[in-house]
Amino acid sequence: MFDKEKQLDNTRETMGINESGTSQNTEDKATSAENSAMGDPTLNTESPMPSVEGDNIPIEEVDEALSDEGAEPIFDAASENGLPLQNDYQVTIDELTKQIETLKSQVDERTSQCMRMAADFDNFRKRTQKEKEDLEQQVKCSTVIELLPVVDNFERARLQIKPQTESEMTIHKSYQGVYKDLVDRLKRIGVAPMRAEGKEFDPNLHEAVMREPTEEFAEGTVIEELVRGYLLGERVLRHAMVKVAAPPEEGMAEETHSNETEG
Repeated sequence: MFDKEKQLDNTRETMGINESGTSQNTEDKATSAENSAMGDPTLNTESPMPSVEGDNIPIEEVDEALSDEGAEPIFDAASENGLPLQNDYQVTIDELTKQIETLKSQVDERTSQCMRMAADFDNFRKRTQKEKEDLEQQVKCSTVIELLPVVDNFERARLQIKPQTESEMTIHKSYQGVYKDLVDRLKRIGVAPMRAEGKEFDPNLHEAVMREPTEEFAEGTVIEELVRGYLLGERVLRHAMVKVAAPPEEGMAEETHSNETEG
């Protein structure tokens, strides 16, 4: 503390000496300038003041002197000069942080919306594809159903007509060739006939139009296929009309038992 006070006194003494020397030099030069002006009126009476070597004072000493004398804080001076304070920087950082968080939430929201749109589009594509396949299947079914009676007529004719002559055999072979070509084309698009005889009755495939008591077949077995059924893939085009075995009646069972006993 004493060293600082001593240094400050030395600084002030130095500044006083410089000021006295400067004032003396100034007076001497002013006198010479007046004398010159009296001899030459065109000369300018004003002249710049020369620099004094004693004015170069170390900045550290001035700062220490100002700090000892209670200089104003740096941030207050910066505020008076229009420069931002540290608090202003903190406010700016907080605002930018809030903006970043807002933008992040917006990005997340847009990403979620894009993902939902992609999922909806994928579901729409699958649903459209399935509807297209169903429509194609419906068109096939409706077309084939209209052709099935023609197939039935060919099959009835093959069973009933017995050609006797060579000409009749030629005609028979001709329409049988047409029948075979029609059946082959139906197979290409997935049409297949049911083979119901000897199988267990299935209400999903068969339509029972008759029931016949019998001991030859187990109850619920298809005895005869009256009208053939058809499938398109796994879809039923037409149910098969069948005759189903029923359990034998009591009188029939006793008669059968007596015949076996007599035999």
